[in-house]
Amino acid sequence: MLPPAILPAAVSPLSPTLPPNETLVNASVAISIPRFYFPKGLPASFTSLKGTITKIEAAFTDFEDEKADICDMGKIAKASGCPLYWKAPMFNAAGGENTGFVSVHSFIAMWKKLLQMCHDDTSRFLYLLAKPGSNCLEQEDFIPLLQDIIDTHPGLRFLKNAPEFHSRYITTVIQRIFYTVNRSWSGRITLTELRRSNFLQTLALLEEEEDINQITDYFSYEHFYVIYCKFWELDTDHDLYIDQKDLARYNDHASSNRIIERIFSGAVTRGNTVQKEGQMSYADFVWFLISEEDKKTPTSVEYWYRCMDLDGDGILSMYELEYFYEEQYQKMEAMGIEPLPFHDLLCQMLDLVKPEFDGRITLRDLKRCRMAHIFYDTYFSLEKYLDHEQRDPFTLQKDTENDGPELSEWDRYAAEEYELLVAKESANDPLWEDSLEDNYETDEVVIPRVTKQDENIDHL
Repeated sequence: MLPPAILPAAVSPLSPTLPPNETLVNASVAISIPRFYFPKGLPASFTSLKGTITKIEAAFTDFEDEKADICDMGKIAKASGCPLYWKAPMFNAAGGENTGFVSVHSFIAMWKKLLQMCHDDTSRFLYLLAKPGSNCLEQEDFIPLLQDIIDTHPGLRFLKNAPEFHSRYITTVIQRIFYTVNRSWSGRITLTELRRSNFLQTLALLEEEEDINQITDYFSYEHFYVIYCKFWELDTDHDLYIDQKDLARYNDHASSNRIIERIFSGAVTRGNTVQKEGQMSYADFVWFLISEEDKKTPTSVEYWYRCMDLDGDGILSMYELEYFYEEQYQKMEAMGIEPLPFHDLLCQMLDLVKPEFDGRITLRDLKRCRMAHIFYDTYFSLEKYLDHEQRDPFTLQKDTENDGPELSEWDRYAAEEYELLVAKESANDPLWEDSLEDNYETDEVVIPRVTKQDENIDHL
């Protein structure tokens, strides 16, 4: 009898051989990954939040019945760890707009709710300014903030006796904010747009700088003065609207009629704004003027691209370029200047822009080449085009490559124009004599400006 066969133990071919002291882990076990995306900021520690609440409670003890009015809110804002000029939005968010005061209990209840949802300055600011339940900022949301700046900033003290100009200054600042921050042209500033901008940093500077004209981004009164005076010169009937003929007179008919027609066509209407047919409001003029005098900014490049894109297909065709150059060509002939034939000019522009695809120019091409201002002036700003033609091309290239902290084209223009306007006023220019006889809707007679006396008062 044969002995039973000795068979080897069955070994699964899929079972790996493990080194000693190691265990196979089931692949179905979930791996815990810490949260890494915080759209409203990284939450602060409980200790930090408790410390902030304690500081706020202590600040309220300085006020009668632990109630703060709008004049007291600066101290509450600082106790909350916020910039000074957040005080009006904080006051309103806690119910002060309705009652005229904020109690310690109502403010802390509001602030705790905010801290639970918003964990960085950007999200907190948007929460304070926006309408309840909204996740974006609309133009009217900025009005209380800006009115408080007018009422309390030392650099605007002289406006106290000119309330009719408060709304004009506020309109100007709001348009400048949306011009720079609202990159989507939606008419609503999102959290991402606000975070990518310098607005909150600039707002914080108001606390440190008494001369508001040193804050050239958004808030400069001198910049408002220039913009409003330019509008006043064109708005001959003073109804706060101008038509195509009025705008054509800007800078001695510097812009072509065809580009002005495009502006009034609604090509640069933003968000849900409805343009009054055949009319441009003061708010729209702010966008025009900044775009005209500084064609290097992203918004300006987009502004003029929308105007030149006649069919709205996102591409500038050779037909569209010829359409705008035709008027420039005729103007130069009338001036006795021999113009370049369109084909020759087109070759120059294509060499300048270097488009990605032959036969068409995109917005991306113009932003990438960094020479959009020269391109646009060629087609609808004749005086500036001729100025470019007379300049050394190496100088133009150097200007384009300069990324230093020099004044922007807009800042330079506003500074020069302000000096000219002040000189005209001092010399009793007819513009200012006429303004004494004109009846505006608010009966203003002169546009207030900062004087040396005002500057001296600030230092007392």
